[in-house]
Amino acid sequence: MKTENTEFFEALNLLQEEKGIPKDYMLEKIKAAIVAAVKRDRGISGEDFKADFDEENNTIRFYIVKEVVEEVENPQMQISLEDAKKISKRNKVGSIAEIEIETKNFGRIAAKIGKNVIVQAINEAVNGALVAEFESKQNEIISGLVVRVDRVSKNVILEVGRHELVLPIREQIPGEVIREGDRLKVYVVEAKKKEKERGGYGHEITLSRTHQGLVRRLLELEIPEIADGTVEILSIAREAGSRTKIAVLAKDENVDPIGACIGTKRSRINNILKELKSEKLDIIKYNPEMAKYVAAALSPAEIIRVAVKEEDKACTVFVPSDQLSLAIGKEGQNVRLAAKLTGLKIDIKAAE
Repeated sequence: MKTENTEFFEALNLLQEEKGIPKDYMLEKIKAAIVAAVKRDRGISGEDFKADFDEENNTIRFYIVKEVVEEVENPQMQISLEDAKKISKRNKVGSIAEIEIETKNFGRIAAKIGKNVIVQAINEAVNGALVAEFESKQNEIISGLVVRVDRVSKNVILEVGRHELVLPIREQIPGEVIREGDRLKVYVVEAKKKEKERGGYGHEITLSRTHQGLVRRLLELEIPEIADGTVEILSIAREAGSRTKIAVLAKDENVDPIGACIGTKRSRINNILKELKSEKLDIIKYNPEMAKYVAAALSPAEIIRVAVKEEDKACTVFVPSDQLSLAIGKEGQNVRLAAKLTGLKIDIKAAE
């Protein structure tokens, strides 16, 4: 038959197995919680109190510790030899007597405080373990199973290992339909502790499918030349769900950086597009000559001339009149992304 103590130790083992919270860590937190409860209930200090957890024998005992003396001057810290002998015949003057107390005698208020501290310690340990696990995955892609899509907020709940994490609607690709049971790749933007308004700490794991880092990591995972540094990604400008422009440069002159990204029969780029739900990707070869770089960034429009004002970080681009709308793009998207990619303010004019 299971005792309360047995269930207590089993619960700690379960926390360690399922949540990754070290049992020793929780025991220390629980001891501290009990000391706090006893101090409030009995007005004794932590130094005068001892907690003993023995998992092997399934015992939990609490003691008030007092010095054995002939004549008691401080009842909180001392006990007479006569009373100490009633506890153990081995006690003598100068020894330390351990007076066991029952948990039921702590008092309702002290017990409640102890319970609250324990719950808080468990929550902080869970959050701390969660943050520690995902800190190492910042700026990486992780895969999760969609277990729920909130009907009201449209937030997606992902099962990642032993954890359930939230992909907010604002971090989802616009127009993307996500269903329960889908396997989804997300980018870990940040993992940190977050102080709660009412005290204690929670966690904040920021996941995203709109972050440009998702595209960068997909390229690194899919294209060996990028992974090994032969081809470098110099800049990314993204409007998730619509179009992304990527500037690449080959460190080896014998390597075509655009061809490496596209792959044989578009195999590499198609794998990335499939993950991004056919978001358009423009792969552009970086050029140190800003005029040529800007012209390439405005692809697929034909460019006649680019006048760069480097001191103003701006340029004026001249295009044939029939290419004006193509250069600007729908709702200004093409020129907007080209400006983000190159870092220049771009003014487009029709050539006369």
